[in-house]
Amino acid sequence: MKKTMLFLAVFLLTITFSVSGQKAAIDKAAPDFTLTDSKGETHSLSDFKGKYVVLEWINYDCPFVEKHYDAGNMQKLQETYTGKDIVWLSICSSVDGKQGNFTPEEINKRSEAHGAKFTAYLMDTDGKVGKMYAAKTTPHMYVVNPEGTLVYAGAIDDKASTDKADIKDAKNYVAAALDAAMAGKEIKEKVTKPYGCSVKY
Repeated sequence: MKKTMLFLAVFLLTITFSVSGQKAAIDKAAPDFTLTDSKGETHSLSDFKGKYVVLEWINYDCPFVEKHYDAGNMQKLQETYTGKDIVWLSICSSVDGKQGNFTPEEINKRSEAHGAKFTAYLMDTDGKVGKMYAAKTTPHMYVVNPEGTLVYAGAIDDKASTDKADIKDAKNYVAAALDAAMAGKEIKEKVTKPYGCSVKY
């Protein structure tokens, strides 16, 4: 009986380590996670199996994030694709005391002021999910397909600046990835170099 219990304990520890040690990789299963949103609801990536999911790393005080929100670009993308039954999860991995870490009340106030159209704003206060996905910047964008596979990771577009005027002529990698995938076509650029402020782990 003792041997059985010891084996079970080791087995469970191994499973826990494997899950917590998962790392995101393109064309591999996107690591599952569970986070609480700014309204107190919990969401797991696995809840949305069967749908496309966009993960957007966010920090409202980052000038690069401000560029896309102040111009309405991020909200337009959110509205366009959530309108196509795509789930959009904005994730903040800023730890307590660092830029971008806000109370839920402040998050909701800013999100409403921006007219944000994401599905949920998730708070990754210990940075575990951000590190699991190797999120480096805000914004840093990811696309997960209905099978749960990570099919895009990188920048929002090809204009690495804080100038809102650059948005008009930018190639939007997220839109390109979603449009290609939904049309059953190959995504031409699955990995690009993200730009923005560093994630405040």
